Order: sequence, then structure tokens, then C-alpha cells
Amino acid sequence: MTDNEFIDALRLQAVPNIGDITAKKLIAHCGSPTAIFEDKMQRLLKIDGIGTHTLKGLFNKVHKEQAEEEYEFCVRNDLQLSYFMNSDYPEYLKHCVDSPILLFQKGNIDLKNRKIISVVGTRNSTSYGMAFCERFVEEIAPLDPIIVSGFAYGVDITMHRAAMEKGLQTIGCLAHGLNQFYPKAHKKYASRVMENGGFITEFWSTSNPDRENFLKRNRIIAGMSEATIVVESAEKGGSLVTADLANGYDREVFAVPGRYSDKFSKGCNDLIKRQKAHMLTSAAELIYLLGWEIDEKKEPLSVQKQLFVDLDDKERSIYEYLQQNGKQQLDTVALECNMPIFRVSSTLLEMEMKGVIRPLPGKLFEAV
Repeated sequence: MTDNEFIDALRLQAVPNIGDITAKKLIAHCGSPTAIFEDKMQRLLKIDGIGTHTLKGLFNKVHKEQAEEEYEFCVRNDLQLSYFMNSDYPEYLKHCVDSPILLFQKGNIDLKNRKIISVVGTRNSTSYGMAFCERFVEEIAPLDPIIVSGFAYGVDITMHRAAMEKGLQTIGCLAHGLNQFYPKAHKKYASRVMENGGFITEFWSTSNPDRENFLKRNRIIAGMSEATIVVESAEKGGSLVTADLANGYDREVFAVPGRYSDKFSKGCNDLIKRQKAHMLTSAAELIYLLGWEIDEKKEPLSVQKQLFVDLDDKERSIYEYLQQNGKQQLDTVALECNMPIFRVSSTLLEMEMKGVIRPLPGKLFEAV
């Protein structure tokens, strides 16, 4: 696209009553954003579903001036504009009827022929949720996927950091313009993210991180990936909105289970119970359900070494015993590890939630 064509697309975005769906309808009818502004109002009003209220202000010169200013900002700050009909636009997002006609990008983003996963969760993540994020990235790394999240506190930043540690491309989807970072505390990660990945937003530099922007942003997180994972969520929250959007786009949704009494596992448990998400305890389950294949030429990564970082002394003792001795009954584990049965029982439950052991018929347990 030429400079003027990008400006006309921005100009279309600037019209208050024209959303993404209507903008695409106008573009489909006229052929391009530029052609819309070269047409006559009387002809545009003949388009099905388009009325005078919708087109009010379409030819207002103020919107053209705003579009020119925003385009100049993009050029000055080396931002990439991605048009929804171009090859650099996220392929999965193209199939979402309400996706933005334009995206702003910064960094070294490469979406071609790549596996893309979105990961969301509470901003108040627990050690259980953070441990899952780190272990999941460790397991999924041989497939070299792109990890998309919202750059927020909690689950989001944990996933971004884990992806960077493994050299995976990671993308932060923002709810504001690329002239700032929110939360400000995460600005220190921005340069590392842009080295191998970057940031995407639909919002202009004049947009602030307002509440409604986060809800709007969630459709991009859900739409640009093949699958969405909810790691931890309370009964209500933006993560569940993202999961609903992903379901609406006919994408796979996964949720990490937790204890029924844990506040930030209730949302995930409910998604699983209502069959709105697959239960996810390891990367292998996602790989299988998505039909992905591991590149056999890549060196498999060791999970066990990282695993012990997530286990306390009691859990480590039990894990090592089960690993060395195979399947064992609860009573035997308690006796050999010199722990009371009630303590072993609760510890085994914690370890099961972490995905490091699994229960078997006959009150047997084994290390994973």
C-alpha cells in the first residue's frame, strides 16, 4: 500500500460511527479505503445496512488531518502498519469478522508459517500458575511456537519472560498506543521482547490504557492464534472473556485445572466443567489435540532439572522415591518417605495439580 492508502485507512478508522465490520463492508463495496473517499455519499448510502447516521462525519476534514498526524507518528517511530488484506497481517485474525482493518506493530515480528498460541490469566497469579507457565514453555519450546499475551502483571509477563528465556518469539498485545507501555513497571522488558518478537495494537498513539480498551484488545489475543490457554482465573475476569471470544472464533481453548477451593482456579475449572475448554496439564496434550509435530532434528529439552525448582522438600522427596521405585501405594510412600499419611495425601494432590505425578487405580501413584 502507498502512504496515501494507509492514511485513508487511518481516516476510515477515525470516523466515530464506523467500526471494523462496517469499514470492511465499505471497503468490499468500493475496493479500497481510498475509493470510499472518492465515492459520493448518495452511492454509499445504497449499500445494504449503511445509513446516514453511520456515515456522519465520513468526509470531515478533521479526520483526514488526524490520520495524517498518526501516520507521521508511525513513520517517525519506525512503526509498521499492517492492513487486514496484506500478507503481513496475522493470518488467523483475517478470519475474524470484527478484526481491525489496521494494526500497529513494533519489533521483529515474523508470523509466516508459525505455530501461534495465546496465553491469558489472572494478574494475581499464584506460584502454582507461574510454575505451570515455566514448565509449559519448557515442554513446548522444541516446536518453536510464538507466545502471545497481554504484557500485564501475573500470567502474562510470566509467559513473556519464560518465552524469552527459551529464545521463543513472543508478542505483547497492548490496549493502548505504542507511544507508551502499561504497566510502566514492564517497560524494562520491552527491548528484549522486540529483539525476538514485538508488540501489536489496534490503538492510536492518542489512546490510553482505558478499561474498555482491554476488553476490546482481548479479541485480538483470541483471534490471532490457533489456540488460547487460560492458566488461572477467578470466577469472572478478562481471561474468561478472551476464552469466550476464542470459542466464538471456533478456536481451541485450554484451561489449567486447580483445586476447587482455590480462588484463581475457579474460572478454569468452570470452563472445563462446562466443556468450554480442554483440560490442560502438559504441553503434550495441546500438541496432540492441535495435531502439531515435533521437529525430530531438534534436541529434546530436559524437563526434570527445571521441575525441581517448582517442588518443595516434601514434594521432591516423594517425587524422587516414585521415580526410583515406580508405581507405589499411598501407605508405602508414607512409610518410605517417613511422613504421616494425611501429609502425604495432601502433598500428592498438590503434586498432581502441578502435573508431576498421576494417580492410578488401586490407590497407586507414579511419577510423570
